[in-house]
Amino acid sequence: MDQTYNPTPSAPVIRLMVLETDKPHPDTHSERGTFGKIVHEHFATAGRAHKPPVGVETDQVFVVSEQGGRIPSLEEFDSFDGLLITGSLYDAHGDDEWILQLLELLKTLWIKRADFRFLGVCFGHQLLARLLGGSIGPAPSQDWELGHCRIALTPVGQRLFRTRGDDNHVYLHQMHQDQVKIAPTAASAGPDMLPQDTEIAVWGHTDHTPVQGLYIPNRLFTTQAHLAFDEDMVKRQIQIRVEKGAISDLEHADRAAETADLEHDGVEVAKAILRLFMDDEEGQ
Repeated sequence: MDQTYNPTPSAPVIRLMVLETDKPHPDTHSERGTFGKIVHEHFATAGRAHKPPVGVETDQVFVVSEQGGRIPSLEEFDSFDGLLITGSLYDAHGDDEWILQLLELLKTLWIKRADFRFLGVCFGHQLLARLLGGSIGPAPSQDWELGHCRIALTPVGQRLFRTRGDDNHVYLHQMHQDQVKIAPTAASAGPDMLPQDTEIAVWGHTDHTPVQGLYIPNRLFTTQAHLAFDEDMVKRQIQIRVEKGAISDLEHADRAAETADLEHDGVEVAKAILRLFMDDEEGQ
């Protein structure tokens, strides 16, 4: 269902297709809706906070075909400026049929739409890295990065998030074991996908995860961490993973849940993502 936030008649409006690769906890769904709706509300908040304000229009498709979803057609993206791939319990390095079909769609869309922007969160970050030839897999330590986390910014990250002086970090919520182990390059992407002089920048890192996000001006922005999680969502998503046996270190899970109420920079990161649609070469 289309959702629109437009602060003023003259404000630019960004049209974003959200590809939902999972479903939220039932309690979160009853309170906040699908991940697509949660993404819309978060980016509408960022649009209000942006100077000048930016309008946001979204639609969403649930793409996990084995759970009743579908892979959209290429034509369904014609009226959109970009897409965002959400987080998921699935492995982005897996060969599930819907993942392979989605990768094929993304490759075709990337090649045919030079003006299109690609955004990814957690699973989406990893899948887009895979699309461009990066290496994805479990962390070498085999442990999870969970809860409120300090992410050190590279010079590219500091420009993107407009930090100043010694303010060279952001705080976001994490919930992953898999990671981008080797960042993609123009060479790994191949000449059909990127000119060979294209730099795919890493904008942040932690001790657990050296590649916290990827960036290509006017084209790509990914983040391993989550932008729109609130306290209840963090606790519930941890609970889901514990109940499914994905997280076995219960002490680690409990410590992470205790950080769920801490403030994070999800809106600032979303504002930086919105600038990707407004000729962001110089960080305007």
